[in-house]
Amino acid sequence: MDVQRTPSTVLVRTPAKLNLFLEVLGKRTDGFHELETLMTPVNLYDLLWFAPADTGDIELTCERFPSVERSGEEASRLPEGSDNLVVRAVRLLAERAGIWASARMKLWKRIPVAAGMAGGSSDAAAALVAANAGWRLDWSREQLLPLAAELGSDVPFFLGRGPAVCRGRGERIEPASGLGILHFVVVAPPVGLSTAAVFRACRPAEHPQPLAPLLEALRTGDAATAGERLFNRLEPAAAELTPWIERLRREFADGEFVGHRMSGSGSSYFGLCRNLGHAQRAASRLRGRGVGQVYAVRTAC
Repeated sequence: MDVQRTPSTVLVRTPAKLNLFLEVLGKRTDGFHELETLMTPVNLYDLLWFAPADTGDIELTCERFPSVERSGEEASRLPEGSDNLVVRAVRLLAERAGIWASARMKLWKRIPVAAGMAGGSSDAAAALVAANAGWRLDWSREQLLPLAAELGSDVPFFLGRGPAVCRGRGERIEPASGLGILHFVVVAPPVGLSTAAVFRACRPAEHPQPLAPLLEALRTGDAATAGERLFNRLEPAAAELTPWIERLRREFADGEFVGHRMSGSGSSYFGLCRNLGHAQRAASRLRGRGVGQVYAVRTAC
């Protein structure tokens, strides 16, 4: 997350994420699922502009870029009112800080919606950071983390930097250092998926997959083993809800990727590449296949 400040505005560039590993360990008593996941930010960004105001309200306008529509109820919705996590985040911070404050915001969305890349969560974290700076509250990251966890399971991840192992429902975060720069191709197909629907269809692990071999392979530069160890327990459930997961699996199997897997609850799918050149060539080939929005990306800080 990159933050630029002027005396009167704050501009935050906030990244998407990919899940290189996602295991569902069981259902919790609070209704959420117990997870173990390795997430990395990638250099596909939304942009949030924030300015304090005296209007008495929190105002948000959104612009989707590129203006490509994706079907599915979750993918087609881009609310600008109180349903938007950005607005909820800013109002929550004002409430917990005990202040009466208003703001004008504009969100430029490039991260695909309902794609398992946590664009909404990233935007919520950006809103907390922007409002904290714009209203000059000077809260620490540790003070913002409980608010982030209240807003959503993935939101606390974006208050950190770099890859991390996230446990619990996602709010227990352990930085994962030494993984190096990784290159990927990501496809967001024309159909989005509801996170809730995918989790409902998921069967938690009877024999959980271990995360340690993937971490070790990434830290030692063993690309072949890393590709084999990419894992997502939610992928079979997502494949039951849309044929796009199986289609993308076949497309990526033909692309000579080091490994490939669905991200999060889908519907985005990614391939791990050998280097930047490989990612650019593979992305170019997939753009000609009519599979949706295609991005060549790398890990971001």
